[in-house]
Amino acid sequence: MSAELESLTRRWQAGWAMAMGLADAVESPGGLRVEIGTPERHAEVIALRSDPPTLRRLADEVVTARRISWLTVPTTRPAEALAELRERGLDVLDRPEWLMTTDLHDQSTAVAAPEGYAVRTTRDGAVARAEVRYASGALAARGTIAVRGTDAVAHGIATDAAHRRRGLGRVVMGALTREATRRGASAGLLVSSADGRHLYRSLGWTERASVVIGRTPARR
Repeated sequence: MSAELESLTRRWQAGWAMAMGLADAVESPGGLRVEIGTPERHAEVIALRSDPPTLRRLADEVVTARRISWLTVPTTRPAEALAELRERGLDVLDRPEWLMTTDLHDQSTAVAAPEGYAVRTTRDGAVARAEVRYASGALAARGTIAVRGTDAVAHGIATDAAHRRRGLGRVVMGALTREATRRGASAGLLVSSADGRHLYRSLGWTERASVVIGRTPARR
């Protein structure tokens, strides 16, 4: 992992933890550990380097954990990282993700909700949340962004299945971007799922690395 990618990973992790309401990460050689506290993900280890010796050490930490933990690896060599995690005995999540960035000043914030929908943004310190609701009051789309210095990290962007293909993801991103730039943010970061990748690409976000995820294997 290059020094640039390590820096992006640190910046993304710090904002993601803020958006999630998590405690600060604890640093160990080659990685960051953050407590999540849920039964399906007690802790998450984020790799700062993806060279084989570092991945082996971090994978061994996760594979032997008493409670289910995850190992998240941003990397420009996903096939090699996947092979390493499998070799160390981790259950690899079969869902590709990507670390993406953008210049927020290039993003459109004037995205109106379609007829029958309304968008509302709320703030709690450095974290802003946007919700799009249908006329009935049903929650149709949502998302969160955390501002840390000049970085803004988006998280949890989602549209309910019944309301997809109506541009609501763009509405949420526009509202969050507007709030982040008001607070002085200029750089956007996020980790995208396969579902969100097309949306972010269409908005001008750039993929900087693949993200490979493994977790503690189920005890048999």
